[in-house]
Amino acid sequence: MTIYFAAGEVSADNHGAALMHSLRELRPGLKFIGRGGPRMQQIAGAQFRNWIGEAAVLGLWEVLRKYGYFREQFHQTLGEISVSKPDAVVLIDYPGFNLRLARALRRQSQSQKTIYYISPQVWAWNRGRIKKMARLIDLVLCIFPFEANLYSESGLRAVFVGHPMIENLETQKIETARDPNLIGLFPGSRLREVRKIFPVMIEVARLLLRTRPGLRFCVAAASEGLAGEMSEMLRSGQSENRQAIEIILGQTPVLMQQAWAGIVASGSATLEAAYFRMPFVLIYKVAWPTYIAARLVVNVDYLGMPNLLADKQVVPEFIQHEAKPSVIVKALQALMDDAKVRDRMISEFDAIVGKLGGSGASDRAARAIIQELNNGRSPDRVGDPETAARWAAP
Repeated sequence: MTIYFAAGEVSADNHGAALMHSLRELRPGLKFIGRGGPRMQQIAGAQFRNWIGEAAVLGLWEVLRKYGYFREQFHQTLGEISVSKPDAVVLIDYPGFNLRLARALRRQSQSQKTIYYISPQVWAWNRGRIKKMARLIDLVLCIFPFEANLYSESGLRAVFVGHPMIENLETQKIETARDPNLIGLFPGSRLREVRKIFPVMIEVARLLLRTRPGLRFCVAAASEGLAGEMSEMLRSGQSENRQAIEIILGQTPVLMQQAWAGIVASGSATLEAAYFRMPFVLIYKVAWPTYIAARLVVNVDYLGMPNLLADKQVVPEFIQHEAKPSVIVKALQALMDDAKVRDRMISEFDAIVGKLGGSGASDRAARAIIQELNNGRSPDRVGDPETAARWAAP
């Protein structure tokens, strides 16, 4: 049997690789094809395309600028699926591309299963699309508990499998004490994010150092390229920032367990910070056209996922024009100095992380996919009775 995967971002590549591993544990003979990143390619083999470098974009303007590229890749993907005739297509996150792909697949063929993993957050920007999704997708695998109810109410079969991030973070726990003089900075994993957000963090550090010269700031860089970009920003700034801000590579979990508090760009890192119980404030800035377009369609009370899961503001949010260094400094000082404020946030984190389903999300997702494939295959389609029995086994 063959499964075609479509993933377009680094996080989706990580989750996809873990899912592939769990699927192979259950059914060693599965063949994987499609497109994703280096980790998925390593499992699937050379025929699997690594396109993450070109596919991972952020913001409306960048998508429009590369419209021709994405149009070409879209038609190539449809052609690959048409030729390979997989038993299932598994779409991982990446809704701008993958929801359109699901629609085209339904028009093109009814034969293969279409399964969505890391369900698109249409509940945030257009809940009306859920009913349309129900006509395009056979099964959606949800990583947040409230999503399954929303989808099921609209007729879309949904299963809550938990957040795959948890199983990875559990392996990265260390025995360490928090340093009261260390502040963690997490400006995001994309260049456009870093260029907008890191300068604000530098200014926050400068203001804090005026009254607390003993503070140290450590920045978690997602790649060597981003580390170089941030180093250049520091070189063009004031001398005290260069001395007090250290850039490290690939050590986000360690820093989140050692820092006394942090500033975190909106995204999956906010859930990581909550998991490691690091008190933090949330910041986010994008290009103004992107922000205005998002405000027209996004219909949620909070941007940060910890706040959405808690259904209240646990973490202070500073978005776009509200991301003023002087205001962020005050919020950060409260987390640094007020034990009650710190303890209250950490207690809320315990409840939030408890909603993410615990470890084993990839295994639960793999079992749901196998069950879906079993439901669509009679013994005649599978082949001989022995093979049919093997596929029907739990």
